[in-house]
This record gives sequence, structure tokens and C-alpha cells, in this order.
Amino acid sequence: MRRCAHRTGGERRARVVVDHARDERPARRDVGDERWCGRWNEAGCYGEGMTPIAPATDRDTDQRVYLHGVSWDDYERLLDMRGESSGVRITFLEGEVELMSPSRSHERIKKTLARLVEAYAEERGLALNGCGSWTIKERREDRGAEPDECYVLGVHEPERPDLAIEVVWTSGGLDKLEVYRGLGVREVWTWIDGRIVVHELEGERYVERARSALLPGLDLARVASLAARPDQTQAGRELRQELRGG
Repeated sequence: MRRCAHRTGGERRARVVVDHARDERPARRDVGDERWCGRWNEAGCYGEGMTPIAPATDRDTDQRVYLHGVSWDDYERLLDMRGESSGVRITFLEGEVELMSPSRSHERIKKTLARLVEAYAEERGLALNGCGSWTIKERREDRGAEPDECYVLGVHEPERPDLAIEVVWTSGGLDKLEVYRGLGVREVWTWIDGRIVVHELEGERYVERARSALLPGLDLARVASLAARPDQTQAGRELRQELRGG
């Protein structure tokens, strides 16, 4: 594990622990005299006091950094320092932060899913507008997220997407459904182990559904199957042919 131990000023401090293992959740550190420094490497934050170790050998594993005891203002400063870079996605939940650098396979799957969903919308004449990894945040709920992909149904400027898609490639991480629940996202699709699970917001909780309420005609089992194909273009072509009855 890499640790960021760069000292900075301010009352709130946290220590960073980087997770390079597919099936391990990193140990959390109590608030102490060290905190994130606001500099970035391939895994997230690093600083002058970082303990050097060999890089991760599994390049197909999502890399995560966790920060504990982070204020809302610090979370927004992290977003500002990261800027528009798409390399690191930041999730915030009640004082805890996850910085995640997705693997190549993670990115390939999420892009294939996006292309398939968009192909379906085009073939069915639906006004489905993609917003990518839109930063959705709500200070009153102490939550913020950046989905792998998200969409708005219709042409308008909402405060949050109607649909968020999350690829779970490496186990662990903050509870994304709890984040999205507080943010009021109507539907979340989770890709995990080759299948897509639909979570629909019903009142104050998510309920697992067999089909999407937003895109009820889309066969998600077929989408998950096509998402495993190495050729994204061919996967999209097959879906379009099937939708046209070919």
C-alpha cells in the first residue's frame, strides 16, 4: 500500500491509504497529523512523505484511495484540484471520500454499456441524453458521486440524472447505492460479474427490479451478454439488427 503522509495546515486532517488489491478493502486510519496533499499520481494523492513501494502488478484492477474525516469544503477542494480530468472519480459519503482510478477493463465495459444503451434509444426514438461522469452532489445530504455513465430522459436541465450506471470490477468501495439514494437518482444499474442489476428508487430506498422502469423494453440480459464482446462496434451492430427484427 502507498500512504500519503504530506503535512498540510488546517484543523481537519486525514491519512490516505491506497488499495491495490482486487479483493481487499484497505484499513482505515483515524484522523491524525497527516492528510491528503492535493497532488496526483495514477492512484490519486501523493506527497513528500509518501512511503515508496513497487507499483501494482495487476494493471487490470481498479485502484482506490480512501480519506476519512473529510469536511464538505475539503471535498469541494478535492474536486477543484482534480479539475476536469477524467482519470480519477471521487465519491463522498458523510465525511468519507473514495478516489478511484478505473482499470482498462472497467472503462471498456462501461463504454460498451453506454454504446448499447444509446443504440437502443436511437432505434426506439427515445430522447435519452448522456451526461458521462457528471459530478452529482448535495451538501444537505453530505453526498457526492461521479457515475461511470448517467442519462437524462427528455430535454431539460435537471439537478440529477434519471439513470446512473456503475461497473463493479474490483470489490470494495463506498456504498454507492446509499450515495445515490441520498442524491435522489431514480434508477441505478449495477454491472457485476457479467450481469446487470436494476435498482429503482421507491420512497427512501432502492428496490431491485427485473426490468428498468425508465427503459422497460430493453433486454438487459442481452445487453450484459453483448457487453462482454471484445468488439464494441459489432456488439452495437448486433443489437440494432435484433431491434429491427433482423
